[in-house]
Amino acid sequence: MHLRAGQRLRRNADFGSVRERGRRLDCGAFLLTWATRPGSEPTAVSRVGVVASRASVGNAVHRNRAKRRLRAIYRKHQALVPPGLDLVLTARAALLRLEFAEVEQRFTAACLKLAPPTA
Repeated sequence: MHLRAGQRLRRNADFGSVRERGRRLDCGAFLLTWATRPGSEPTAVSRVGVVASRASVGNAVHRNRAKRRLRAIYRKHQALVPPGLDLVLTARAALLRLEFAEVEQRFTAACLKLAPPTA
């Protein structure tokens, strides 16, 4: 199952906005950055963007694998993310060295630390 267009960050401006005004949480294998969407309703669907750079993850095969893993984990546990948040998941090289279950556990622990959107 794919993420719908309304569930993804698609524009560079959206990624930049989350990085600029958002909060960060270092999860070792990935960096989780989140921000509330300005002007969004408290019941708005959360959106996610996944980033994997050549410098931090490696060649195209490794980058694509890292992004697939992060998207799969997000899809499985998206109910843990408070509504109205924009997330940027930035992959690191350690993501490919860890077991999938370990990365999944780190994501769920990070989701419990996410601040609910403020009105």
